[in-house]
Amino acid sequence: MAANSNNRFFSKSSFLKSKKYISEKVSSEKFSTTLLLGPYILLFSLFIVIPVIVAIALSFTYFNVIEMPKIADLWGLYNYVMILTQDEVFLRYVLPNTLKYAIITGPGGYLLSFIMAWMLSQIQATPRKILALALYTPSMLGGVFIGVIFRTLFSGDKSGYINAFLLSSGLISTPLDFLQSGNYLMNIMIFVTLWSSMGIGFLSMLAGILNVNKEMYEAAYIDGIKNRLQEIFYITIPSMKPQMLFGAVMAIVGAFNAGGIGVALAGSNPTPQYAGQLIVNHIDDYGFIRYEMGYAAALSVILLLIILLFSKVAYRLFGERD
Repeated sequence: MAANSNNRFFSKSSFLKSKKYISEKVSSEKFSTTLLLGPYILLFSLFIVIPVIVAIALSFTYFNVIEMPKIADLWGLYNYVMILTQDEVFLRYVLPNTLKYAIITGPGGYLLSFIMAWMLSQIQATPRKILALALYTPSMLGGVFIGVIFRTLFSGDKSGYINAFLLSSGLISTPLDFLQSGNYLMNIMIFVTLWSSMGIGFLSMLAGILNVNKEMYEAAYIDGIKNRLQEIFYITIPSMKPQMLFGAVMAIVGAFNAGGIGVALAGSNPTPQYAGQLIVNHIDDYGFIRYEMGYAAALSVILLLIILLFSKVAYRLFGERD
């Protein structure tokens, strides 16, 4: 009986020691995790969370930068009511332009990124690296630098390369003012954006394709896959959903946050005839030209909601399902 009591005592003592050790280890791991995530959480809060909260708060106020913000009429909803009922430029030009631009350049750039990434994955490593760098470079140049390049190409006088070519070919008799015309500006913006759309999403897709298990392709052909197109839809895309989701979100955010291209090409904000006026340009117009910060903040909140809506669609398409 005494031996059994001692065994129970030592078992209980060992259990308590193990429990204490596990508790201390878990606490140590939590502290280490918090310490590692601390700088990220601090920077994320400082540059993302706090500005978003401030923008949402300002959207319910009148704020002209000089005076202190005041709560707007209609229980703070005045800016939103004005945007949706009285802002003719927003409803007639900005919103349709933004949706057209985003729907074409977002999925268009996303599809081009995937196609180019898949094509590069089929060649050897050395030329792949060179071509990937060449395709990625335009996305690093920035909207202003790209605007300078294409303003030279589409200049509205004889010195513009496109006009010079058309004149020398006899296709036109007088130079076309591409960048000041409502008929051409949006199309040029879309072309320039697609040209520079091979950004970080393109690199993530390339990495995803290269890391797909090659044995899966062999097994798929044994199971009845007959061509490369089926290979892409049944093996490649399902195997790289995280990269596809990342590329989709980046494409959506990039498409709706664009605005510098149109202003850089046209040289003014608002753009001529509002032909290239996007919601980001509209925000800049009210925020940094008219100094109506409350109204600009409300526009920013609407843009945030639009991006969240389209991002939700991307998550439904490419997110992992448990």
